[in-house]
Amino acid sequence: MGYSFQEKSLWLMAVGLVGWFGFYFGTVLPTETANVMPHQMALFVLAIVMLVIMQIVGHIVLAIVDRRSETDERDRLIELKGTRNAAHVLATGVLLALSAALMTDGNFVFTHVLLGAWVLAQLVQIGSQLFLYRRGA
Repeated sequence: MGYSFQEKSLWLMAVGLVGWFGFYFGTVLPTETANVMPHQMALFVLAIVMLVIMQIVGHIVLAIVDRRSETDERDRLIELKGTRNAAHVLATGVLLALSAALMTDGNFVFTHVLLGAWVLAQLVQIGSQLFLYRRGA
């Protein structure tokens, strides 16, 4: 069984998130500073810009290759379940980030725990959706 347009799109997003945020976190961690530095912000902006470019180009290619991109009720239900799972991860991450903000000096730990929680929540959403597509939900 081949992959649908939605599954290919999810794989593209997952690879982009892991690749570019893996690059970002691998570059800025660990650090000796308590605050986010300008060069770290530049790396963050670079990761975001490259992720957006990758998504745009990748989705254009996917749309050309697979013209069947319409969604149905099953697709919307799968997306909803993935979003629900991601919301739990993000809420936990926000709580952890706020706790880190209270227990550490500066903004580096808070910012990166929050960013890491967002990336993890996105990956949980994508992973949940891919699992449900493969399971045939």
